[in-house]
Amino acid sequence: MDSDMAIDVSALAINVTVPEELRWTDTRRGEEFRLSTLNVRLLPDGRLAAKAYGRPTAGGRGAYVSFPVPDRPELIALADEAARRAGALWAAHRGLG
Repeated sequence: MDSDMAIDVSALAINVTVPEELRWTDTRRGEEFRLSTLNVRLLPDGRLAAKAYGRPTAGGRGAYVSFPVPDRPELIALADEAARRAGALWAAHRGLG
């Protein structure tokens, strides 16, 4: 690859499983959800952004709806550590195939 060629990386995102003891519930459109996954994105300015996803507590698939991540130190630490781990995994990649 030509070293003068600019590479535009449009997104860096990871999905992180929330440990059982850190999961929480939230309501959207009258339906309660148990949040169990964080989607953590690296923003262009280097900060992290996160959204939470989960399943309806009543069962079924439900809609794919995002929720804000509560400002809880343990969830912030989870997102931060997951980003560090993902960075290490990316740095150690062994190429395609």
